[in-house]
Amino acid sequence: MIFSPRVLANLSIAIGAVISNKVRSLLTALGIIFGVAAVIAMLAIGNGAQREILDQIKLVGVNNIVIKPITEQKEEKIEEQVGQKDKKKFSPGLTIRDVSNIKSTIPGIASISPEIILDTYVIRNGLRRSAKLVGVEPVYFKIYNFDLLDGKSFSGEQERLGSPVCVIGSSIKAKFFPTENPIGKTIKVGQHWLTIIGILKERLVSESSISKLGIRDFNMDIYTPIQSVLIRYKNRDKITSEQLRLESMRSRGMVFSSTQNASDQSEQEKKNYHQLDRLVVQVNETSQLAPTAEILSRLLQRRHYDVVDYEIEIPEMLLKQQQRTNDIFNYVLGAIAGISLLVGGIGIMNIMLASVLERIKEIGLRLSIGAKKSDVVQQFLFEAIMISVSGGIIGVALGVTLAYLVSKFAGIPTIITFTSIILSFGVAATVGLIFGIAPARRAASQDPITSLRYE
Repeated sequence: MIFSPRVLANLSIAIGAVISNKVRSLLTALGIIFGVAAVIAMLAIGNGAQREILDQIKLVGVNNIVIKPITEQKEEKIEEQVGQKDKKKFSPGLTIRDVSNIKSTIPGIASISPEIILDTYVIRNGLRRSAKLVGVEPVYFKIYNFDLLDGKSFSGEQERLGSPVCVIGSSIKAKFFPTENPIGKTIKVGQHWLTIIGILKERLVSESSISKLGIRDFNMDIYTPIQSVLIRYKNRDKITSEQLRLESMRSRGMVFSSTQNASDQSEQEKKNYHQLDRLVVQVNETSQLAPTAEILSRLLQRRHYDVVDYEIEIPEMLLKQQQRTNDIFNYVLGAIAGISLLVGGIGIMNIMLASVLERIKEIGLRLSIGAKKSDVVQQFLFEAIMISVSGGIIGVALGVTLAYLVSKFAGIPTIITFTSIILSFGVAATVGLIFGIAPARRAASQDPITSLRYE
C-alpha cells in the first residue's frame, strides 16, 4: 500500500528533519516561492489584459472597418496659370451617397452603419445637461452589441420618415428619469422634442478604453434615426443661404463684431463639410478586413476626387496586434518564472546533496538498524517534496498578493484563476520530486559501516 506504516514512518522522519532545520528549509524554498509567485502574478496580468482586449473588441464591434472624416485637410494646390490664385481640389466629403455606393459595389459586407454625432444639450423639468445626439440606423445597435433594457429600437418606418423618436443611454435615464419609466415620455434635445422609445443597458467603459479607442461614454448618448438628424437638426451636405451670405461678406472683408464672433464660435463646425461623422463597415469574415479596407480606400479616393479627407481604421486588427504584443510579454514573463523555478529546483538539489554529506552518520545508523535503501530514498524525497510544496504554498499566497497590489496601485487589471494556482502548485511539487531524486539516491548508496566511521 502507498500509505503503509513503513512509508508513514519515513514521512514522519522527513517532517522532523525539515522542522528541525527551519531556516535552511526556508532558504532552500526561496527559489520555488518566487518562481510560483511570478507564475501566478504573470498569469493574472495576462488574463486581465486578455479580458480587457476582449471587452474592447466588444465595444468597437467584430470585423468592423471604421471610416472617419478629416476636417482639416492640406492638399496640393493646382496652379493653372502663373499669377493666378491657387485653387484647392474639391471633395464632397463623407456622405450618405458613399454609403449607397459601398453597398452596391463591394461584396462581402454584412452591415454598414453611418453616424452623425452632434454636441447638444438635454432639458427636462428645469434640469439641463450637455450630451451627444447620435443619428444612426437600427443596424448600429447590432454592430456594437447593444442590448435594450426596455422598449424597442427604431422601426423601418420611423427611420424612413425621420420620426422624432430616440433611444437613450442608461445615464440619461438615471439623470432625468430617476424614479419613473421614461418609455413614451418626451425629452427636449437641442431645439426639438423627442419621444423616448427605448433604453439601452448600461455599458461599462473604462477610461483606458476611452483613451485608447477614442470612443465615447455610450451611457450619456441619445440615439435617433439618422434621417431625423438630417431633417430636424443639421445636414452639412446642404449649403444654406446664411452660409453663402457669410462667405460672401468674409471674402469682401465685411464681417464685423457680432457676426464675426458668431462665425468664430462655429468656425470648427464650418470647416467640417462632411455629412457623416463616422461610417462603420462590417464584413462577414475577419480575413476580409484588410482587402475590404483597401478597396474602400480606392473607392472613396475616386469618389472624393483624389482628396484624402478620410481615414480608415480596423480596430479589431489593432487590438489583436496589441494582444500579440501582450502575449509576447507574457511569454517573456513565463520564461523568467520558469527560470526561477529551475533555479529553485537546482537549489533544492544542492542543499539536499549538502545535507546528505552532513547526515552521513544518521543515514548509516538507519541502514545499520534495518532500514532499507528504499526507506532512505523515500525520506530524502519526502524532504525535497515538502520543501517545494511548502514553498509553493507560500508562493501562491505571495503571487495572489502581488496580483492584487498590481491591480490596486498600477491600475492594471488582473484576473486570478483556479487553473493558474493549480498549475503553479503542481509545477512546484514536480520540481521537488525531480530534483530530489539525485540526493535521495546518493543518500541510499552510502555504505553503513563507512558512514558510521565518517568524521
